[in-house]
Amino acid sequence: MVRVIKVFIGLVAAFLLFVVVNDYVQDYKNAYDEELTSTYSAPGEEVEIEIPEDSSAKEVAKILHKAGLINFERAFVKRLQDSDYRGKLKSGTFTLRKGMNTLEMMEIICKEDEGSKVIKQLVIPEGYTIDMIADKCQEEGICSRSDFINAVKSITSNDFEYLNDVPSGANVRYKLEGYLFPATYDITKNTKAIDLVNMMLNAFTLYYTRELNSMALERDMNSFQVLTVASMIEREAKIDEERPKIASVIYNRMEKEMLLQIDSTILYPMTEGMYDVPKLSKDDLAYTSPYNTYVSSGLPVGPICNPGLACIKAALEPEETNYLYYHIVDEEKGEHVFTETYEEHEATQTGGSDLNGDGIPDTEVNQSGFEDNNAESDVWSNQTD
Repeated sequence: MVRVIKVFIGLVAAFLLFVVVNDYVQDYKNAYDEELTSTYSAPGEEVEIEIPEDSSAKEVAKILHKAGLINFERAFVKRLQDSDYRGKLKSGTFTLRKGMNTLEMMEIICKEDEGSKVIKQLVIPEGYTIDMIADKCQEEGICSRSDFINAVKSITSNDFEYLNDVPSGANVRYKLEGYLFPATYDITKNTKAIDLVNMMLNAFTLYYTRELNSMALERDMNSFQVLTVASMIEREAKIDEERPKIASVIYNRMEKEMLLQIDSTILYPMTEGMYDVPKLSKDDLAYTSPYNTYVSSGLPVGPICNPGLACIKAALEPEETNYLYYHIVDEEKGEHVFTETYEEHEATQTGGSDLNGDGIPDTEVNQSGFEDNNAESDVWSNQTD
C-alpha cells in the first residue's frame, strides 16, 4: 500500500512538473514569438547604444540584449534576416527606447545618416602637390583652400609614425608633401578638411606596405627619401616603362656626385607648388631654393609632389643602366631618349643649342604638362671632372 502511495505521489509530482515546464516553455515561446513578430510599441526608458563599425547582426543583437532592449537575440537576428533591413545595419551611436518593437529598432539602426551619404568623389591625380589639392578642394566646394592648408599644417609626427622620417627642421614647404596619397576619395556632407587629410595619410599607410619599407631600408633610405625620389620621377615621367629608367638616371648621377639638374625641382618652389609656368627659361635655372637641383647637390630638400604607387616602386626598383642623361623627343607622348655620355646626349638632341658651352641648352623648355599630372622636362648636366 505504501509503495502504491509513493508511486501515486511520484506520478502527481511528475505531472505537476510537466505542467510547470510546459507552461514555462509555452510562455517562453509566446514571448519569443511576440518579440519576433510584434508591431506594438509602448512608452519606455530611452537607452543610448554604440554599435562599432562592421558589427555583425549577432553582435548587434548582443549589444541590444545587454542594454535591456530585447530579450531574445535569436529572434532579433531572425527577424532582421527576414526583413528589408537585412545587410543594412549601420555603425554609430543610436538612441532607442525600451518598449519599441524590434522593427522600430532596426529602422533607426539602419537609417541612412544624411551627413554620412557620399555626395561626390574627389579624384587626386598622381603628381598633384598640396597646393594643387587645396585649390581643387575649393573649386569642388569641399572646403576652402586655407582650411585644407591649415589642416595639413596641423598634423604632427605623433599622428602618423612615418612622419618621423621627415628630418627635424627640414626647410620644406610642407612636412606632408609626398605623403598625401593620390587616389579617389568619398566625400560626404560631414567631410571636413582634416578628415580628408587623414584619409590621404591613411591611404599612404595602406599602400606603403611593410614590403616596400623593407625595400627602402635595403637601399638605406627612409620613406621621406623614397618619396623625394618618387616625386621627381612622377613629375618627369609620362610613360610607364620610363619610370625605372628615370630613377636610374637619378641614382647614377648621385653616385657620380653630379648635380641632378631636374627642371621640376625649380618649378615646384618657383610656382609655389602649382606648376603653372608654361616655360622654364635659362635664367630660371639659378632660382634660389633648397629644392633647386641645378644649384644644390644631392636630392632636393623634400618631395616636390605627391607620387603614386608606380613611381614609389620605380624609386625602390630602378632599372640597372649607365644612363646619365635624358631629354624629351615626343612632347605629346612624353617620350624621352636616354644616353650614357654627354656627347651622346648632345648628338641625340633635335632642338636647342649650347651657345656658351656649359651643357645647358639655351632654348626654353616646355613645362606645361601639369594638367596631365606630369611635367615634361629634360635633365641637363654641366660637364664635371
